[in-house]
Order: sequence, then C-alpha cells, then structure tokens
Amino acid sequence: MSADSGSTSFFGRLRDRLARSATKLTGDFASLFRGRKIDAELLDELETRLIGADVGVTATQEILENLRAGVARRELGDADALMAALRTQLLAVLTPCAKPLVIDRARKPFVIMVVGVNGSGKTTSIGKLAQRLTSSGRKVLLAAGDTFRAAAAEQLDIWAERSGAEIVQQSGGSDPGAVIFDALRSAQSRGMDVLIADTAGRLHGQTHLMEELKKIRRVITRVDAAAPDEVLLVLDANQGQNALAQAREFHAAVGVTGLVLTKLDGTARGGVVVAIARDMKLPIRFIGIGEQAGDFGEFDAEAFVDALLGTGNAPK
Repeated sequence: MSADSGSTSFFGRLRDRLARSATKLTGDFASLFRGRKIDAELLDELETRLIGADVGVTATQEILENLRAGVARRELGDADALMAALRTQLLAVLTPCAKPLVIDRARKPFVIMVVGVNGSGKTTSIGKLAQRLTSSGRKVLLAAGDTFRAAAAEQLDIWAERSGAEIVQQSGGSDPGAVIFDALRSAQSRGMDVLIADTAGRLHGQTHLMEELKKIRRVITRVDAAAPDEVLLVLDANQGQNALAQAREFHAAVGVTGLVLTKLDGTARGGVVVAIARDMKLPIRFIGIGEQAGDFGEFDAEAFVDALLGTGNAPK
C-alpha cells in the first residue's frame, strides 16, 4: 500500500511534533560541541541523552559502542561527523522495520486483528486505517469486538460513518469472539475486501484477558484457517520502555505481525521506537502524531530519524 499524497506534510508535522526530542538530541549538543573535540566525556553525555530520550539502555550501548570505535579509528573528528554517524546507527536499527502494510488482494477478506492496552489509541487507529483503505477504493468492514467499553463501539461507529466503512456490532457485554465470528462470516458473504477486528483494550499483565485474545484468534482461524492476515499491535509512545514490555507480551500471546506507534505528538520522546525496533525487529506499519485522519501515516525510517534528530532534508 503506497503512502498517501499527504505524506510530505505528514512528515513535516512529524518533525515539528518531535521538536522536544530534537532539542534534547541536537539543540543542546550544538552548544555542547562548540569549541570541543569529541572525547570520552562528550560520548558519555550523548549516552545519557539517548537514554533520556527513551532509546533504551541496550540500544544506546550498542550505538555508543560503534560510535566510540569510530572515534578510536579517528573517523569522527567533529560534531557534524558524530551526528552523521549517530544518524547512520539509528537508520541501521530502524530501516529493516520500515515495512508498509500490504493488503493481499487474493485474500478476501484480508483480516486485520487489532490489539493493545487501554488508552493506546487503538480504536482511533482502526478508524484512521479504515479511512485510508476506503480512500484507496477498498470495501472495509469493522468488527466492534470491544464489547466491554460502550464508548469503544460508539467511537468505532463514528469512524465507520466518517470513513465509509461498514460495521458489525452487538449489544454491550456480548462475547467478543462471537462478534468477530459473525463479522468475518458477514465479510465473506458480502464480498468485503478488508475486515478490521477491534478487541478490548487490556493490560498486558492480565493473564485471563490475554487468554481471551488467544481465543479470539482461534475463533478467526476456525472461520478462515489462513486468518488473521495481520495482527496489529497499537502502542502508545508516551509509555516509553513499558511499551517495549507490552510488545513482548502481546507478541508471545497472539503473534504480532505489525506495530502502530501512536501519540508521537505531545510528550513522547520518540526514542522508544528505536528500542522496540532493536528488540522486537517487527515491522512498524504506521505512526500517529495527532487526532486527525491525516495525522496517521506509514512509517518511513529516514524521515523519522531526521525528524528525531533535526538532521537531513525531511519534508516540510
């Protein structure tokens, strides 16, 4: 699925909204580097700043090890060279994970199961994805599988109307597996291109709720042995390293095939994307930088790194 025509402005806004991180990683260093050579003290300071930006201890140590080796080989003699090397290191981690979601037209319906914790932006991400798909001419059906929170179904219904998608929902408290079972049967009979199944937000440490997610996945498989085609995990970037813990547990439970990183506007420091990519090596399908439909776009590693660091020529 190609990036939409609004991608240029999207990454311009991404750069603006990661200004907090950019200041942390570059603005402070501009004065820090002035008149100084690259030495051990300066590299230690860079290490502290990276960890403070949620890049994580392990990823930061690996990046710094490579930078220190470059300094030892006398390849990094000034601040510009150091920043260019840091950019290269971040790209090496993120580029393999920049894999857009591809809807297989031979799979009809293409089934997307969406999971995540409460408040991660899951339902909103589903709505934005639905709008993206319907805009490309696909017939989309939404399954309101979050039957525990009435507001979730209402919110999904609003997005269905806004995006032109159709929706299957049942009364509050219904068995979520039954809702998604019925929705998949309906999608098959109506010739829908894509089914997006919402699930109740849950804390990754709640074992019984994670078991319910496994049950929902099994229900989908009983209707279509090849489904779900995609298991999207929505993560709130404001959660920092806790988002990484969530990714590990959801992946262990239901086999996550792609990630959506939301709320990269606001207070998120952005570096957690690097930590998750380094640890999980899962495809990052989309990122969200705000509430509007246009604040949702495919993940582009180079544009993201340039927005994070304030380097390069990311679109404005």
